[in-house]
Amino acid sequence: MSNNNKRTLREDWRMIKRAVGILNEIMPHFWFWQVVCTLLETFTPYFGVYMSALMVNELAGDCDIEKLLSYAAITVIGIFVISIIIRLIQRKRTLKDYMLWQQHEAYIIHAQNHLQYEHLENPDVVLRRSKIFGAFNATGGGLPVVKWSVQGILSSILNIVFSVSLTISMFAMAAEGEFTGIWAFVNSPLSSVLILLLIAVNTVLSVKISANATVKMNEAVSDLAHGNTRYGAYMRLWGSDMTVFNLHRIVLEEFRRHMLRPEWVAKKEKIQNQHSICSNILSAVMNILLFIFVAAKAFIGVFGIGNFILYQNTISRFVDAVSSLASEIGRLRHNNVYLEELYAYLDLPNDMYKGTLAVEKRDDNDYEIEFRDVSFKYPRTENWVLRHVNMKFKIGDKLAIVGENGSGKTTFIKLLCRLYDPTEGKILLNGIDITRYRYDEYMALFSVVFQDFTLFAFPLGEVVAADYTYDSTKVRDCLIRAGMGDKLADLDNDPQATEKDALKRAIGRDYDREGIDFSGGEMQKIALARALYKDAPFVILDEPTAALDPIAEAAVYENFNELVKDKTAVFISHRLSSCRFCDHIAVFDHGQMIQHGSHDELLADESNKYYELWHAQAQYYTEQEAT
Repeated sequence: MSNNNKRTLREDWRMIKRAVGILNEIMPHFWFWQVVCTLLETFTPYFGVYMSALMVNELAGDCDIEKLLSYAAITVIGIFVISIIIRLIQRKRTLKDYMLWQQHEAYIIHAQNHLQYEHLENPDVVLRRSKIFGAFNATGGGLPVVKWSVQGILSSILNIVFSVSLTISMFAMAAEGEFTGIWAFVNSPLSSVLILLLIAVNTVLSVKISANATVKMNEAVSDLAHGNTRYGAYMRLWGSDMTVFNLHRIVLEEFRRHMLRPEWVAKKEKIQNQHSICSNILSAVMNILLFIFVAAKAFIGVFGIGNFILYQNTISRFVDAVSSLASEIGRLRHNNVYLEELYAYLDLPNDMYKGTLAVEKRDDNDYEIEFRDVSFKYPRTENWVLRHVNMKFKIGDKLAIVGENGSGKTTFIKLLCRLYDPTEGKILLNGIDITRYRYDEYMALFSVVFQDFTLFAFPLGEVVAADYTYDSTKVRDCLIRAGMGDKLADLDNDPQATEKDALKRAIGRDYDREGIDFSGGEMQKIALARALYKDAPFVILDEPTAALDPIAEAAVYENFNELVKDKTAVFISHRLSSCRFCDHIAVFDHGQMIQHGSHDELLADESNKYYELWHAQAQYYTEQEAT
């Protein structure tokens, strides 16, 4: 995080202004209700004090009963009406507050979903995101502080405005008659000038004390935010291995190291106590001086007892408001170190070119993909992952991509799906560079099951459809085709389940007692069903049977053609037995496609990589091959 001292006031203001705009974007009209509610909440006590001063002055003077009754009626009715209005507005503000924080994380997640894919694999970006949520959870740093501080600043400003408007007349008032000594000074304009000067000095000192305390507190909590992030990550890693290996002790130790830190607590308390003591002493001294000044004015007859109560109350509120304003401004400025991290994340560039050509909608799904001299290296590295790849395949082709770990297979798929663009060369769809197509339409051509697929703890039907609404018949058909028919029937007939429709039961028990715990192989089948439900022309399977037992794996391969039907299928596999079901096999080695052909053609060449890989795995499928 950068040092706030390097930023100008204008830069700080721009950052705060942007944060205020983001909060209003997240929850429209939020600031309107905040301002109205704060205005009425701040006004109410001044109204009561002012009316009380009128009544005291009347009691000390003519004691007109009609006036006293009218003042009392105005006070009671006014406060009653204002209280009702405040209560109604507070309900609206509370709802907006609640919705704001519900939408806050959704806003950041939405921004993340629109990031260029390479940023999601960039460790620096991942760390920045971790810092953002770590600061949010540990200290409220970032947008939450803007909300709280702006509300505090608004309240302080309104207190200053109301108190000054009710008090300013006091500084111009003077008693009639001749005074000598100290009383002459009290009655002169010089005393008012001196008091105003002291108020200005008090304001400057309050700002400096608050700013210094905020800087020290930011330094103290920055390490805590990091520890909070680490501890949160460990808490999410909960499973049977935690018990078997007694890994709870590691989590507990992390908690002790990064959360239960007596030295941090002591440092935090020291900073807070120093700030509190300095602020309280400053406020106390100022309040004493102002009390003496107002009392002296009242003593020599500048104003009556009612005005004394009024001025003393409003000046005290003024001093507190100035101190609070200084504190909130300092807090707001130094919160910009967190806003910098947030803005750097939100402003990550998405410079992937997105074309304007519509992808041709073909009833026959006649699409052809061509890799033309494609080479690629990941951002921030100089190592080539793919070099001079040339390949062409058409709709209906079944292509297997094989090779050892690190040979470039998964990178090939990422380029095909346009998660990245080639560093050199082109990828063509029906003879046109894929960068010229509309990005969303091109992405719609692919259904992918990655090795590290994600299934949310949503109802099974929603997970397969990747949507809240779905065709239940189609979902069931896709699950059956993926090999989940028997499991689906068992779930529908589960006598202990309250919800008899398996598609409406959640995956896992994280949020639903009647959720379904699936095995790793079953989860992979669900991911496969999701790919089938999308019904895209290209189906890409990255290690589609890695988590399946041999019987389930054999069933997938036996029904392979029925599974993908007339679609183009691209397999990445370490199990070469799957390759016999494919029309073409591409062998990758050290980032280059070194062989291409059918299973029989590649196996006939005993000097090449495919033959070596096949016979290295022969023990796993020799019996199957003999049959």
